Amino acid sequence: MKKLLNTLFVSSRGTYLSREGETIVVTREKEVVLRMPVHTLEGIVLLTESSLSTPVMGFCAEHGVQISMVSDSGKFLARVQGPVRGNVLLRREQYRVAEDPARSAAAAFAFVPAKIANCRSVLLRAMREKSDRRLVLEPASTCLARSLETMQARHIAGTLDVDRIRGCEGDCASEYFRIFDALITTNKEDFRFCGRSRRPPLDRVNAMLSYVYMLLMHDIVGALESVGLDPYVGFLHTDRPGRASLALDVMEELRAVMADRLVLTLINRRQVDGDGFSVEPNGAVKMDEPTRRTLLREWQTRKQEEVQHPFLEEAVPLGLFPYAQALLLARWLRGDLDAYPPLIWR
Repeated sequence: MKKLLNTLFVSSRGTYLSREGETIVVTREKEVVLRMPVHTLEGIVLLTESSLSTPVMGFCAEHGVQISMVSDSGKFLARVQGPVRGNVLLRREQYRVAEDPARSAAAAFAFVPAKIANCRSVLLRAMREKSDRRLVLEPASTCLARSLETMQARHIAGTLDVDRIRGCEGDCASEYFRIFDALITTNKEDFRFCGRSRRPPLDRVNAMLSYVYMLLMHDIVGALESVGLDPYVGFLHTDRPGRASLALDVMEELRAVMADRLVLTLINRRQVDGDGFSVEPNGAVKMDEPTRRTLLREWQTRKQEEVQHPFLEEAVPLGLFPYAQALLLARWLRGDLDAYPPLIWR
């Protein structure tokens, strides 16, 4: 269990929620582990196989406490809520911001510099660990730093629109993936990276990246749904039928931290090997079942690691970072925060 921004996250299997007076009681294996007065809560998110009583659902609905249910893989399943009040206003404000070029650019400006800074952190970390890679990685790190300075200058001058932000994001992503292969230090014959390829992934590294990005995407969509935001209306990514644009926006700041580092760790520690992949007739590279299980196991383990959230200044399981960012984004849209604080890895 973790209470974060007045939202209770339930992540332990076999947990049961019941009502006792004006209090939500959380039990596991018939032992009370937490009591929460309902007036201190804004929401409850069930992240795994847990259950709750019908009186709790009615009690929470009556007091405006939204209950969201998310699968183990991060897919949003359902929401229990009373008469709609805040969510309609929140979504209407989200749509207004998306239609306003200046406000949409302000939101996009939060996501992209955070992505660039976090990608640069991956490079700086690699240079500290392996000094022999500095000659390859340092120019790319410098390029990303200059892009950040340029974006900041244009932002201050008021000349930074969404198209320029997208262009800068694309250039920095190309530079980052251009030297991504240098971050792979073992088993290079099986895990050589020659550039980002999607739909289909054309090598083992891309197959792993695409799969972990999919897992992260599910988590972010579930997080946005749980706070009442529309995951399909974004600020940086344009609207497209079937594309969760807002989830893609938020994912930009989380990719390097939650996905790229995991894939690099699995390869460099030899937790996966080249025999765990197959090539389809169209050239697509796929993981076999044991490799997929290894990746899923390590993904869940990684999400349980407690990390200091730079804005909240408290230890938070890494798996709750998408929910923390969704809550902060909702608060910014409501006007409770002057600006959206993106996740910048320290």
